[in-house]
Amino acid sequence: MGQLDGKIAIITGAGTGIGKGIARGFANEGAKLVIASRNRKNLESTAEELRLLGTEVTVQPTDVTDELQVDTLFEKTMQECGRVDILVNNSGVFDGGPLEELTLDTWMHVLNVNLTGVFLCSRQAMKIMKRQRGGRIINIGSISAQMPRMDSAPYATTKHGIVGLTKSTALEGREFGVVASCIHPGNVMTERRSISGVSADEEPMMTPDDLAVAVVTMAALPAHVNMYESVILPVGQLYL
Repeated sequence: MGQLDGKIAIITGAGTGIGKGIARGFANEGAKLVIASRNRKNLESTAEELRLLGTEVTVQPTDVTDELQVDTLFEKTMQECGRVDILVNNSGVFDGGPLEELTLDTWMHVLNVNLTGVFLCSRQAMKIMKRQRGGRIINIGSISAQMPRMDSAPYATTKHGIVGLTKSTALEGREFGVVASCIHPGNVMTERRSISGVSADEEPMMTPDDLAVAVVTMAALPAHVNMYESVILPVGQLYL
């Protein structure tokens, strides 16, 4: 018997990396999944793997910066599943550079994906969860909300913003039984890091599955309990 048996969970950015790891963790605990990202091929591949674990998976290609596509994601979830118990806002991008060299396009792209996308998904989830009188929204932040890296102003700004949005969501959802949480990962070895040539020999890394353990713990808490904010990182990562 899984910790998330029968729960309906939407996970954005679930085709690769952290989102895929979280989806795998949820599948192992019995959740029924709706996975979203822009890349259908990645989603279909992930869905095939998850179905081998015995879980039900719906694929819904979605650009979280597109209001209509986000609305469609939640409409189709309700049509097929009848409720939304958990939303994991994971879609994100990283870009940056020295402030004086940043283009407005770069700045807006990172803000749109990392922050506006979370708002659009949370807005739709709140409509549903308030009617249900319950639900859980988990936002994937970053330790950059406390300890930014050099030349990462757009990314760090959005992760600070995620903290504020999580607090506002938790406050507005409180009387309706809607819980909002934020988890701040440190270094996670994803496809993007592999492509960029970053290795665990250079910096301590954890895997998406390591992170998923913490997200599952958040998601599986009793409905009246919230792990509001948590930092998870490799023991050897420079942080403190």
